[in-house]
Amino acid sequence: MITIKAKPVTKGVAEGEALVSRMPISFTGGMDPDTGNIREPGHDLEGKSVAGKILVFPTGKGSTTGSWQFYAAFKRGCAPKGILNLKAEGVVAVSAIITGTPMVHEPELDFLEIIKTGDFVRINADEGYVEIHQK
Repeated sequence: MITIKAKPVTKGVAEGEALVSRMPISFTGGMDPDTGNIREPGHDLEGKSVAGKILVFPTGKGSTTGSWQFYAAFKRGCAPKGILNLKAEGVVAVSAIITGTPMVHEPELDFLEIIKTGDFVRINADEGYVEIHQK
């Protein structure tokens, strides 16, 4: 197990399978709120669902309506359980805040160099750390 300290954006604890992207994600147009599938053409997660996953990506991109799209996905059970970012962006942070999704950022070590899709990850945003169980 690897433990990495990170700064909390929200509070809470979440655990589950990691879904990792090296690309920024937009919840406006880039994610289908009815399925949680990434639908941005050319995105490294195109066609994959974020639903129920610990979503690991560098930062967000997009417009302010992204928070509404994330909320819609959350209400339908199609949002991620938790979010790990290298640097929080406003729309992603607001998305996590309004849905109570545990989120941390600014890790002491680069999440993207350590976590792989399929790893088991536990976010403890209350205490500011992430546990990674590599498969």
